[in-house]
Formats: sequence, structure tokens, C-alpha cells
Amino acid sequence: MEENKYTNRQGHQGHQTYHKVVVDNRGRIEISGVLNVDSFDDQEIVLETEQGLLAMRGEEMHIKHLNLEQGQLLIEGFLLEMAYSEKKGFLRKERGKSFFERLFK
Repeated sequence: MEENKYTNRQGHQGHQTYHKVVVDNRGRIEISGVLNVDSFDDQEIVLETEQGLLAMRGEEMHIKHLNLEQGQLLIEGFLLEMAYSEKKGFLRKERGKSFFERLFK
């Protein structure tokens, strides 16, 4: 299997990182490589992953399982959109706007 710059990143402790997102019928999202949940409500969840910030927007979104030690997250609800960002301080500068408004301004 060919590796690229995105699958060969180093984690916070210098170990090889692993990030995976599995979306099942837009209603169940399993994510590995989760470092932190920055914010969440029933319409938007923003998290820090091994591959950067990830924002998900949807309807009736609920965190069903979170284990930060293992980096695992399970979300149920209806997924409308997902977006990644590499900008670390990005979320704290413009708190009044949604993640997607800040990302696509």
C-alpha cells in the first residue's frame, strides 16, 4: 500500500498516528484518532483529530460513546456535512460564528 503525507504523521507522543472515519447511512459515525472534543450540540460537533480539526454538521446529533484514551468516538444522528481544517487556533478567534462559517469565509 502506498503511503502519503497524510497517513504518515507523527502523534503528540511521537508515535505513528491512525485516524479513520466510518459513516454508515449518514446516521452513525465512528471515528478513531480523536484527541479532544472542542464543542458539540445537536447540530454541530467539532473535534481535534490526529489529522487536524474536524467539524460535522447535522440534525439530532448525539455523542453515544467517547473514549479519549483510545481516541474513539461514536456519533448518531443525521450527517449533513463534514470539513477538516489544519488551523489550531482557528476556533477560538471567532466564537460567534459556526465552524463552517469560519472555515469558508
